[in-house]
Amino acid sequence: MIALSLAEIAEIVGGQAHDIPDPGARITGPVVIDSREVRTGSLFAAFAGERVDGHDYAERAVAAGATAVLAVRPLGVPAIVVDDVQAALGALARTVVERLGTDVVALTGSAGKTSTKDLIAQVLDRHAPTVWTPGSLNNEIGLPLTALRATEETRHLVLEMGARGIGHIRYLTGLTPPRIGLVLNVGSAHIGEFGGREQIAEAKGEMVESLPAAEDGGVAVLNADDPLVRAMASRTKARVTLFGEADEAAVRAENVHLTDAGRPSFTLHTPTGCSDVTLRLYGEHHVSNALAAAAVAHELGMPVEEIATALSEAGSLSRWRMEVTERPDGVTIVNDAYNANPESMRAALRALAAMGRAGQAQGARTWAVLGKMAELGDASLAEHDAVGRLAVRLNVSKLVAVGDREASWLQLGAYNEGSWGEESVHVSDAQAAVDLLRRELRPGDVVLVKASRSVGLEQVALALLDTEGEVSGR
Repeated sequence: MIALSLAEIAEIVGGQAHDIPDPGARITGPVVIDSREVRTGSLFAAFAGERVDGHDYAERAVAAGATAVLAVRPLGVPAIVVDDVQAALGALARTVVERLGTDVVALTGSAGKTSTKDLIAQVLDRHAPTVWTPGSLNNEIGLPLTALRATEETRHLVLEMGARGIGHIRYLTGLTPPRIGLVLNVGSAHIGEFGGREQIAEAKGEMVESLPAAEDGGVAVLNADDPLVRAMASRTKARVTLFGEADEAAVRAENVHLTDAGRPSFTLHTPTGCSDVTLRLYGEHHVSNALAAAAVAHELGMPVEEIATALSEAGSLSRWRMEVTERPDGVTIVNDAYNANPESMRAALRALAAMGRAGQAQGARTWAVLGKMAELGDASLAEHDAVGRLAVRLNVSKLVAVGDREASWLQLGAYNEGSWGEESVHVSDAQAAVDLLRRELRPGDVVLVKASRSVGLEQVALALLDTEGEVSGR
């Protein structure tokens, strides 16, 4: 963060100084919400959660080097007291971003946000100093914390924005107003909370509504291959640029194919030229993510050759997203268990099928270890059934459905599509899945592990990589 005095911060957030001997003392370290992350010069923001109240850790934070605490009550340590810590954090972030004048790139979408954000970050960081959202900290707390990591040297600030309802994106863009806004897709993630795809599109479109007008530099980067996203062009005053495989996309892919390892390769076309790209990531769905990143980079002045090189060298910065590891015995584990929705589940299954083709002649098999997709509402049964059916259509060798009701729907979908006998199996929990796989896996097999975050199926992948370990409790 840029260095600010406690007096300046108190004025920005509308707070009162308590137990501060020197109002001129400056925050020179990171702003944190976990006392274990405090560094010398930090500002510790004390949030009261359902299980833990950060105010109880204020003394520990100051003892560890925090200059002051942002809190809702006096604590006997240097503190700026406000009515609402979240609102204060947001106000501080907005002021810092405005003072820096950094180019803010914000993105949203139903699927692929984190993978695309990681690609954009790695591409832009080759161009100029860049700060980006770590992992999926894309909410009203994670976003300002990311913005406050920016310094005077930061040229690009890349912010992932999530939404669980109408107004959420509008709120986040109000904290850190973007100049470039990217919408990836409108899918089924959280459809049970939103009520339908049209409502999801309404919420995601708040991104482009927040942008400056074209004459003021605003740019809306939209997916030409998604009709609901493409229609958002009518909701913005910003200049619109399209990405995708459609002919009219300004940034598009041609000659798309997968390598024998399942990695996408294509020719990248931009308004200033073309260049070949082969991604290190797995699955054809990453082509769209890469095009989105290329479109943003093009708008920020990067030449196409540099964009292509950066995309070809970029990896995954976030855990448990198509994280591929080959064991010493030749079994490949694909840990994509961070989260799941119908679109990402289908993409992961297609990637699994592609990865397995090279080894099929030697008898290698593909395993899909799948669990519940949460927050689908009334669509849940149909969506789980459809995923089970897709696994059969893609010739996935073995489906292991893990869990209770939704897992039974996955298995039933596979059975009804034509998977008989031991080709699909329903097991009760993660440990049962691990036990089954340890008995059955053989060299060359490829195992995909995927479910919604609440299921915790990453434990299956981790246990399979630690052949002696068991699933840990959650």
